[in-house]
Amino acid sequence: MTLRRMETAQAEVASVNRNDEYSFTKPARDEIVLVAGLGVDGDMHAGVHVRHRSRVRVDPTQPNLRQVHLIHQELFTDVAHKGYEVRPGDLGENVTTCGLDVLGLPVGTILRFGPEPHGEAASPPAPDGGGTGPASHARAGGTPDGGALAPVLAAADAATLNEPTARAAEAVRAAIARETAAEGSRGVDPRPALVVAGLRNPCQQINTFRSGLLKEVVGHDENGGLVRKGGIMAVVLRGGSVRPGDTISVELPPHPHAALEPV
Repeated sequence: MTLRRMETAQAEVASVNRNDEYSFTKPARDEIVLVAGLGVDGDMHAGVHVRHRSRVRVDPTQPNLRQVHLIHQELFTDVAHKGYEVRPGDLGENVTTCGLDVLGLPVGTILRFGPEPHGEAASPPAPDGGGTGPASHARAGGTPDGGALAPVLAAADAATLNEPTARAAEAVRAAIARETAAEGSRGVDPRPALVVAGLRNPCQQINTFRSGLLKEVVGHDENGGLVRKGGIMAVVLRGGSVRPGDTISVELPPHPHAALEPV
């Protein structure tokens, strides 16, 4: 199977952020640990079912396709020109990226962190996933067949989903299938990896954080369509540590590509 890669040499992690309490902002950390099928270890938004409080109030049985939040650092530069100081983690993202057009990624894109493995670095799939608990699961990179995401997809099957969420769940399912097929030829890529599920829907909390900032995070295109600039949401395909300075590799899904929608 041939994977479509977008080689973005300058794309890297600018900051990693985590909060073990419900709060709009997330403090910057030296590293975060991704746990396959759950999210960021120790973060309040990690879990199989939706964890954001506004979503929990509506339907706590919804699948958590918002396990990891990413924002492009370039947004902070843009709003700084309008007089708003925003630092990594201030808008609640787990990963602040640099040099990557996150908003332009199609749903189902796989993002990998760290240098590409060569030769012996790639290993055959491990039947047991390399461990028994969440911590060992993350260190070993999770299950090679996407089994760690099975509970999330089961939650999606059991819940009543709106159309964008249903499409996102199917894109995640397809990404897992691609990963499984690819591993049959190249072995396991041990790098921490995410599957992009959709857009973050900017909310009034942004104005609570900085009065007037919301209008800079939501805009309109030349056709009058709504443009959401508050980053993207992803699920964890393979666990592991992510640190500032890690490179980001992009693997696009097959054509036709589908644009991101709010999840």
